Amino acid sequence: MKASSIIASDRTLDRVLFALKMRGATSTSALAERMEISVPGVRQHLERLLEAGLVRFEDRSGGVGRPARYWSLTHAAEARFPDTHADLTREMIGTIRSALGEAALEKVVASRHAAMERRYREAVGDARRMGTRLERLAAARTRDGYMAETEKTTDGWLFSENHCPICAAAESCQGFCEGELDLFRRLLPGARVVRVDHRLAGARRCSYRVTLQREPEDR
Repeated sequence: MKASSIIASDRTLDRVLFALKMRGATSTSALAERMEISVPGVRQHLERLLEAGLVRFEDRSGGVGRPARYWSLTHAAEARFPDTHADLTREMIGTIRSALGEAALEKVVASRHAAMERRYREAVGDARRMGTRLERLAAARTRDGYMAETEKTTDGWLFSENHCPICAAAESCQGFCEGELDLFRRLLPGARVVRVDHRLAGARRCSYRVTLQREPEDR
């Protein structure tokens, strides 16, 4: 049975894929707890996804008892989370670069980031507390397909994007990634923003550590 047919036959399988996309390698028991279904039930779904070539597993020893089985997505499953118009994007970037030069491509990228900044500033609004700004930014990025989330840490926040809908463009032109890091820094005044995970460097997702330098009062 084709992978698409397997997924279409049971929407719970989509939930399993989504959970693994958001969390990365996850044990069977942790996945069952997150999805609020039984361990045997989630194991059944994982076996079907394994048969379809959409998940893989690794047995990890915890020191005592049987090794725990951790599941993650295959490249075939990653393809279910689309890169927006990937082939067309690569072709257009190549055409601009060859016909108009690198400077023209840089102007195109800068124009895109300027438009994004206007939209995200509107989404963030007048919130001054960093946690609120990050939550609103994550919501805006999720609407744009980045599956973003923010997590409070002991020294600040971790802002993560579990999907990149423009990965093909970023692979063809590094300016997209560099510009986004600068964009986040402008949108989060009073914070130090450092990229700690990068998809183009082989990581599962892009993540940024946000450390507060000063906490303004909300209006």
